[in-house]
Amino acid sequence: MDRTVPPGEVSGALTPPCSKSYAQRALAASLLCEGESVLRNIEFCDDTRSALRCIEALGARPRILDRETVAVAGGLHPADSRLPVGESGLSTRLFTPIAALCGTPIRIEGEGSLLRRPMGMMVEPLRSAGVRVRHNDGFLPFEVCGPMRGGLIEVDGSVSSQFVTGLLLALPLASGETTLRVRDAVSTPYIDMTIDTAARFGVEICHNDFTEFYIEGNQRYMPVDYRIEGDWSAAAMLLVAGATAGEVRVENISMLSRQADTAVCTALVRAGAAVIDEARAVTAARRPLRAFEFDATHCPDLFPALAALAAAAEGVSAIRGTRRLRYKESDRAEAIREEYGKLGIEVDLSQEDTMLIRGGAIRGGRVASHGDHRMAMSLAVAALRADGEVTIEGAECVAKSYPDFFEAFGRLRRPRSGC
Repeated sequence: MDRTVPPGEVSGALTPPCSKSYAQRALAASLLCEGESVLRNIEFCDDTRSALRCIEALGARPRILDRETVAVAGGLHPADSRLPVGESGLSTRLFTPIAALCGTPIRIEGEGSLLRRPMGMMVEPLRSAGVRVRHNDGFLPFEVCGPMRGGLIEVDGSVSSQFVTGLLLALPLASGETTLRVRDAVSTPYIDMTIDTAARFGVEICHNDFTEFYIEGNQRYMPVDYRIEGDWSAAAMLLVAGATAGEVRVENISMLSRQADTAVCTALVRAGAAVIDEARAVTAARRPLRAFEFDATHCPDLFPALAALAAAAEGVSAIRGTRRLRYKESDRAEAIREEYGKLGIEVDLSQEDTMLIRGGAIRGGRVASHGDHRMAMSLAVAALRADGEVTIEGAECVAKSYPDFFEAFGRLRRPRSGC
């Protein structure tokens, strides 16, 4: 599906969907409870639906109460020998260790771009925990058969923190205590979110600077009534739209959140935008923008939003952390270079682990989403400053995280002043 975004300005307030990262963690923890949890303010995007299918396959009984509430009767008792993770990388790395708690073989099956994303980092840690693992040369499909025991487990955390999240949520149910050592940990704010989620459900995880974790075995997850906070990854796109093309107030978010993408506010301030922090909302407003430097190693999902910000800034911005982008829904660094190039913005990837973006005039034209929800949203934000319409091919991919993005974005857009 194509979406055409005319140039314009933005003004108004929006509430983004819930954090799908918190939602998937909460669904996993609800599965591991013996009792019923109620999760509120949940967005039934594609990734959340993948997690719902996973917990149902593993024995939970979810009931959708209304358009933003689900009740989950927990209990890890696999109802299927297949675990359908769809195209969700987090569901794959989160639910594989949980499936490995079970004493029956379970096959983890993915779709689309997920089949090209590396999963080999899971093999040896699971085997060291007593799990039988069969795999496709480090890619899906996987088959695991537990039960997983505790002990000393070492993990390479340089590619993703998601597998660490899966282990941290699963190992409290192992029969023995665990020391988990993580080398070269990245995206540590996401690990902090995992520890926070476990604590909400009554499970304790101790750590030493996110490099060594101590997890007592035989713990119990307790059911909760939990309202999930707004998604900072979606909020980042809306705030950049405000900073580059008007003013936007994003509601139901807090700067005190553990979500990694709160860091977008640092980038906005460095670029010269006005940022107003309230108790449960953040506003970004346009000011003359200048080039900025930013390290996105621990928040790689910000890259597409930061690309739209840098394209609107005077000078050359430098964003570090590009090595984290290769195995997203697309090769995001190359996708940004290619698609922003079509809009007349120069993106240089010649420096190691760094993206250089020269801001300037944006042309209208036709661009591709690369099947990547964050790319589609980024290009829509950039289109506001274009000299003509921008048509985004494959825009339906926003359903992965923000199904109503284009409708919500349209409510913010106004004709450009003087036009």
